Amino acid sequence: MRNILLLLFITTFLSCKEDVLPKPKAYLSLKYPKKEYKTLDLKRPYTFNVLKHAKIINEKNNWITIKYPKLKASIDITYRPVNNNIQELLTEAEKLVFKHTTKAEQIIPKDFLNDTKKVYGSMYEITGNAASNIQFHVTDSTKNFLKGSLYFYAKPNYDSILPAVDYVKEDILHLIETLEWQN
Repeated sequence: MRNILLLLFITTFLSCKEDVLPKPKAYLSLKYPKKEYKTLDLKRPYTFNVLKHAKIINEKNNWITIKYPKLKASIDITYRPVNNNIQELLTEAEKLVFKHTTKAEQIIPKDFLNDTKKVYGSMYEITGNAASNIQFHVTDSTKNFLKGSLYFYAKPNYDSILPAVDYVKEDILHLIETLEWQN
């Protein structure tokens, strides 16, 4: 018994040489490809610049899907002609944004106005574990209406996908800034 106590006493003194410190915070080391853009090469009532390494899926009704295979994400873009129904289209787009309020922590709007190109719209950044973290719509208010949504093909975990959301957000902003109507 005495030997066990002596062994415990020696072990305690020999093992406690350093102060215990918390581990430093770790950050993800995510590397994304350098941004290079090209003009959308599909015949549509609109054109804009898109990331070169993104995969463009041609859909019917002038819709497209911009896929980011490495990020497991896509921007789904829908097009609708304006036929004296601009208010209906705007209301529908905003309803889709605010459907996410149950999961969203915050919805941050950003408005766009380019009189030269006749591009007017809004982008909504949706923080939290929502199904879509960015939604936007742009219009010329008389003929064309474009709506886009960013989706990730994974269970929503905002903290984990935030770097990817920020990466694609730059592309969405670039898309809006380079958008031109073709008709």
